[in-house]
Amino acid sequence: MRNNNYALLRTIDSPEDLRALPEQELERVADELRAYLIDSIAACGGHFAAGLGTVELAIALHYVFNTPADKLIWDVGHQAYPHKILTGRRDRIHTIRKQGGLTPFLKNSESPYDAFGAGHSSTSISAAVGMAMAARAQQLNQTAIAVIGDGGITAGLAYEAMNHAGSLADLDLLVILNDNQMSISPNVGAMHNYLTRILSGRVYNKVLSRGERLLKNSMPTLLKLARHMKKQVRDLVAPPGSLFDELGFAYFGPIDGHDLPTLMHTLKNLKSVSGPRLLHVITCKGNGYAQAEDDPVKYHGVSPFDPRLGILPVNAKHVPAPSYSQIFGKWLCDMAAADKRLIGITPAMREGSGMVEFAEQYPSQYVDVGIAEQHSVTLAAGMATQGMKPVVAIYSSFLQRAYDQVVHDVAIPGLPVLFAIDRAGLVGPDGPTHAGSYDFTYLRALPGMVIMAPADENECRQMLYTGYQLDQPAAVRYPRGGGPGVAVDEPMRALPLGTAQWVREGVNIALLAFGAMLAPARAVAEDMNATVINMRFVKPLDTALIDTIAATHQVIVTLEENVVPGGAGEAVHEYLSTQGVCIPILHIGLPDRFIEHGSREQMLTDAGLDQQGIAGTIAEFLDRIDQPGLGAKPGMTKRKNGTGTSRLTQIGY
Repeated sequence: MRNNNYALLRTIDSPEDLRALPEQELERVADELRAYLIDSIAACGGHFAAGLGTVELAIALHYVFNTPADKLIWDVGHQAYPHKILTGRRDRIHTIRKQGGLTPFLKNSESPYDAFGAGHSSTSISAAVGMAMAARAQQLNQTAIAVIGDGGITAGLAYEAMNHAGSLADLDLLVILNDNQMSISPNVGAMHNYLTRILSGRVYNKVLSRGERLLKNSMPTLLKLARHMKKQVRDLVAPPGSLFDELGFAYFGPIDGHDLPTLMHTLKNLKSVSGPRLLHVITCKGNGYAQAEDDPVKYHGVSPFDPRLGILPVNAKHVPAPSYSQIFGKWLCDMAAADKRLIGITPAMREGSGMVEFAEQYPSQYVDVGIAEQHSVTLAAGMATQGMKPVVAIYSSFLQRAYDQVVHDVAIPGLPVLFAIDRAGLVGPDGPTHAGSYDFTYLRALPGMVIMAPADENECRQMLYTGYQLDQPAAVRYPRGGGPGVAVDEPMRALPLGTAQWVREGVNIALLAFGAMLAPARAVAEDMNATVINMRFVKPLDTALIDTIAATHQVIVTLEENVVPGGAGEAVHEYLSTQGVCIPILHIGLPDRFIEHGSREQMLTDAGLDQQGIAGTIAEFLDRIDQPGLGAKPGMTKRKNGTGTSRLTQIGY
């Protein structure tokens, strides 16, 4: 922190310090906190616009409530950077999302003020209900507060929680609906429209508030009668708000979330109200930084930039190679032009999944369901039954939330739904909550599911086309960011189902690489003169090629950016077992622990999936089995404390 700035903020190392300040100083705290957030995140990168919209809210909540005794749960954590700064992490905020630094979201072990750690949306109300019920059971005098965005509240889990909580009249629960018209993409759907109608009823709320103030001062008996009639009057004059009332929540608002005195006054009043209550707060994502206010999507997550200039346009002379998401987006547009049956579906991740151009060019074939992963899958299944060709674009870790629908609604009926699975494997700064570590495992278990993993950009395009042509469920999973830089062929052609590619011929040892693991496999193979196979398909496997490898090599090594249990390597093992083949097999994949955030390259190294880590794990394995002629080769450095997971299968050896 710069010595000459943020004089008041420098004195706040905990909410206790904040609560020791006179209330009239809080607006100055807000000004300094917002400026510090802009300076810090512009310098180090991270989630930007969401936190600027919750500066006043974070200050008010920590000032009015006795955190950490009162439990404050921030949904997802994009909006919680001000909370981190106020809770003892101010001087470490520049380390956020970096290896060894602050976590990108919230984490119980990082701070006692992080009441609940989660990296996916819409969990906050459920967690708060659980904490409030626990407090009630233990007769603790504490409030559970959930802060959820208007995007997060579109998810079914939020309504399941409210449906339950609304029946518990004695629950000390406060839900803050932080309404900023945005999640990552602009919000969509009936709930978005409903909240917009509530805003149109703000005149009613102002009139009602003025009337209550007048009656309180002059006619308290009449005020009691008016409050009794309030719900009936609102249902007649301003129906918006009644949904939450019907769910059992006392609804208050909407109020301006940047009007700190009003926010403080309202929260103090709500602190003494019993039962489940919901405060509707209107904020502006990016508030206080004009460029972020104008383009909150662009400024949702940022790389380091000069706050005086904003994020500058990419230099056309230095356009980076297309990412896998962009490869998918281009394929989607091309496929939509060729087939009007195609429907592209996203659960609120238009930008992240590379669908912006598709949404603009083919609006009638584009569907954003909001943060509703389960619905996105069953919606696709319904479309597939009627002859449409749905493509569900979804992050690997988000697909986990819809696994039951994948099983029951797609796999069992064998419907031709194509899953374009982005962010597979390790994702970098977002950390373990967003890592796509399990999709090989949970999809491979499903009968009839075709699973493909491209090793480069061109394979990605052709695999998407291959999956689209099938009359059964199919998935193409690809990592975050770019590939090795292979040119993409414009013509689309279907790959023969279940065929691998012989990449390099060596002796004794065969490396069977799945997806992005092909590049490090090739590098390792050069040092040890090993055979390299680009497996391409996890299901169905190229069993004929596996038979050939097993007959001509002494050791098989499988490589995947997925957990080992149930993964692609174990699929190879299972097949060889059924054939009675006896050969040592080493499975290299993600270790049996969560890999903490850092750059993608750092995470791969931590997992033992970089070139050096793979070579070291193989060298240790060869020494253990002590097979003649297979000792460690030059360039294969042993790992003293190997962190990668390896599973040795010595069938009859």
